[in-house]
Formats: sequence, C-alpha cells, structure tokens
Amino acid sequence: MTAPLNPADLEVLLDFYVASGVDVALADAPVNRFEESAQHAARAQARAKAPPALPAAGIGTAPSARQPVQSQAGQPARPAPALARPAGSAPPHSGSPSAGATIPGDGAVMAAREAAGQAATLEALREVLAGFEGCNLRLTAKNLVFSDGAENARLMFVGEAPGREEDAQGVPFVGRSGKLLDQMLKAIGLSREEVYIANAVPWRPPGNRVPSPQEAEICKPFIRRQIELVDPDVLVFLGGASAKLLVGTNDGIMRLRGKWLDYQTGSRAIRAIATLHPAYLLRTPIQKRLAWRDFVKIKAALDGRA
Repeated sequence: MTAPLNPADLEVLLDFYVASGVDVALADAPVNRFEESAQHAARAQARAKAPPALPAAGIGTAPSARQPVQSQAGQPARPAPALARPAGSAPPHSGSPSAGATIPGDGAVMAAREAAGQAATLEALREVLAGFEGCNLRLTAKNLVFSDGAENARLMFVGEAPGREEDAQGVPFVGRSGKLLDQMLKAIGLSREEVYIANAVPWRPPGNRVPSPQEAEICKPFIRRQIELVDPDVLVFLGGASAKLLVGTNDGIMRLRGKWLDYQTGSRAIRAIATLHPAYLLRTPIQKRLAWRDFVKIKAALDGRA
C-alpha cells in the first residue's frame, strides 16, 4: 500500500504546478502519457510490419493506369475529372495554420508602434495596451501589469516581464522581489511612491519563461512610449534583458552593470544604468554589494553629484 503524501510535499507540488502555468485540472485522475505514447508506438510498429490487406474481387478495385478502361464504343474512356474544391478552401497539406493558432508577425510590431504613438498620456497608453491584441501573451496572462509609482518621477525602473505574483495583482515588482526593491530604495532615501516602475513586457509569459525576441519586439514600442511620457532624469534597467532590448547592447549584466549609458528618446538623451535584478539578488545574496554600489551612483546622479 502506498503511503499518503505529506501535506508539505503536496504544497510544494502545487506551487510547482502554479509556477509552471498549470491552473486547470482536465481529469479527476492523472494519466500516464508516457505509457500512452509507448502503446501508440507499439501499435504503429505492428501496423507497419503487417502485410497489406488485399481488396475483395470487384470491391474497391480501380482500373490500372496502364490499361485504360474501354468505353462501349471500344475507345479509351476519358479519365474522371478531379473533384473541385469548394471556393475559398485551402489545398491539401497547404501548411496553413488554423485560425486559433495565429502567430503574430512583423505586422504586429508595426501595429504596436502605431498604437503606442497615438497615446498622449500614460492613462491613454494603458487603455491602448489593454485593448491591443497583437501579442499572444495577453491570452494566457491574468492581468495587464502596466506600472506602479509616481507618473512624474525623476527615477524610473524597467524590468523584463511580470512573474506569478505580479500577474495575480496586476502590479510590477511585488512579492519577495518587490520587498527587496523597496528596501534598496529605502537605503538611498526613496520610497516606491516616489519612483516609477514598469516592465519591458507587460504580460506574464506562461510558466515564467523568458519572453521570445518577437514578443519583446511587439511590446517594445509601448515601453519606449512609457519612458517618453514619464521623462525621468535617470532610467534604471533591472537586469540585462531590458537593457539589451532598449539600448541594443549585447553585453551580459555583469559587464554592463554600474556603467552609465545614454538612452535616446528621439527628443533627448536620458542617463541610464543597469543593475542586478532583485530576483537574482535573492538567489545570490553575495552580489548585493554590487547592487549597492549601483544604487549609490543612482543617488549621486539624482543629487547632481555624478
């Protein structure tokens, strides 16, 4: 008899399922898909080894291509015409995707640029983004995670994409990562209410996976417009992903962090700097010393001392 699972183990398992994007049970009992696959492969192998079945005489047989059917007049009969496809139908094996599996292309990027450019305020940009259907991430996310903090802030932070807790609350940088960011701000005399926080991608990717390059490009016009409307004095990239997307650098975060960059809005250059993501610091606490050095530079820049 199998021993019952410990409640703590069940809780860990449920947390794993939630982090992986599992939120719906499709059956009352688990199904062994590995066993199903093995059975399917065995049946396919058996069919491949079996000799082909011969049709019964006069049933299902077709005239030989080398011996054309003779008409009653002794002349070869004309081949039967091919059945016409209904108008508008796709040819067999055309490879066209189904209507429910549309993958956004370059047109979605152009549509995002046009939509973002029409927003004159942050509230208008939020409404435009909420109604934008060009990014498939919105179909699996629970909430749009737009921003948090002061719209006229001098200091703006940009992360990569929301996590599970951010998706649930619709607010960027909450949970353990958010608390650590709040502590880092407090260390330089600031609070969350005095800064502006956003993400390069405003929807959580399923299972907390990394956004694809195409998804990031589709969302890029919206975060660029967000930066233009906030117009901060200092822009901080939390992690290397947002810096690579918005500045175009290929350097890793360890080489990139702590260095002043210029972010071009089209009308002016904003001082920008990359630092370590709070989630990384939670996994690697020893690197907090590097992040502290970066925040000291940020504070000096805001005070006009750097």
